[in-house]
Amino acid sequence: MRNLPGSMRSRKAIAGLILALVAAGALVLILDSGGDEGPQLEMVPGRPTVSVVSPRNGSRQGGKAVVVRVDVANFRLAPRHFGGPPQLGEGHIRFSLNRVPDCVDPAKLERALNSPLSSGRLIGRSLDYPAWSGPNGLLAKDIGSMGDYSPATRPEIYYHGLPPGFYRLRISLAQNNGVPTPFHAVTNFEVVRTLRGPGPKSRDCQGKISSADAASQIK
Repeated sequence: MRNLPGSMRSRKAIAGLILALVAAGALVLILDSGGDEGPQLEMVPGRPTVSVVSPRNGSRQGGKAVVVRVDVANFRLAPRHFGGPPQLGEGHIRFSLNRVPDCVDPAKLERALNSPLSSGRLIGRSLDYPAWSGPNGLLAKDIGSMGDYSPATRPEIYYHGLPPGFYRLRISLAQNNGVPTPFHAVTNFEVVRTLRGPGPKSRDCQGKISSADAASQIK
């Protein structure tokens, strides 16, 4: 009987703990269902990714036009917020198309392949101007990115009037205000006059690396 008061106190303590846990659980449910921030954070789970649908890496494109299509996951394209303040997990795409030089200095290619910023960061002539990237190029002109990248709020872009040669296309996810994120993809392709018959003969680069060989080394 002497231990009864202590036992009762233990039972009351346990009961109080259970009630506290239940109350805490109810509070968590209220917080999760009542606020706007929680659902917004859960809308973009996982790591953002961008992958190239077309043109495939190493492909040959007949004519002078190329339709670029990409898949974006865990990242919202937000046309209404374009140019606005950053928001978690949303923004737009930066397309950067450059023509690989016909003859590449081996030392420059080596530096490009060993670049800490991006493997194969070999920069050539930009095609991100209205003459080649159309409406996206006009938008680039408006925001001051012409010659650097063409912005897009849809997972595609149309380049036209491209001269024959090898090209490197970098696709980066960017925040609403245009600041790039680390998430990107790269594809390399060749533009030829016709897909029939063999491709154009490589130029004699006299000790330098042809664009075909350079493009094949760029990741």
